[in-house]
Amino acid sequence: MEEVQETRKEEVAIILDFLPNGYPFDDRPIHLKTPIAQALGKERFVLLELVPKKDVHLKAFQEVYIGEGKRDQIHHISGKLPVDKLTQTAKSELEFVIKDIIKKNESYFIDFFNKARPLGTRMHQLELLPGLGKKHMWEIIEARDDEDFKSFEDLKKRVALMPDPERTLLRRILKEIEGDEKHRIFVDV
Repeated sequence: MEEVQETRKEEVAIILDFLPNGYPFDDRPIHLKTPIAQALGKERFVLLELVPKKDVHLKAFQEVYIGEGKRDQIHHISGKLPVDKLTQTAKSELEFVIKDIIKKNESYFIDFFNKARPLGTRMHQLELLPGLGKKHMWEIIEARDDEDFKSFEDLKKRVALMPDPERTLLRRILKEIEGDEKHRIFVDV
């Protein structure tokens, strides 16, 4: 039976870039331009275009509430943002923000290593991670059968030649954001 992944809405986003005068390629007069923030959803890594409330100035790495109900700083969400529409600043901050999310949510990502399952008879979720083949997959499965992993350090200690798990997760999340992957583990479309 296929697992149905529930789609959750982002509650909090992290600002990647703030354009107080809107996009530079917008030909409208300055008084008609809308300030824009490019952000990354903190939980499902969704790229979003946000419109701040009047007279709100946002900073890179600032967390803003975008969920249901009263929002202090964000007027509305314009929509999802394709990766090719990111500004140079947003692109350069993206990797740093994802690394930070992975570090701050280590238990969530370790839980992935502890609970990853087969996708079918020939492929396992662990094999979707860059640098992890069948050999690493079996080493991870055998090690977690003895005892769940407690941290990235624990994972690296118990699995021989394990690539850096944080870097591996970062590479996978970036590939999913770029839309290069058929199976999505961490990023909502």
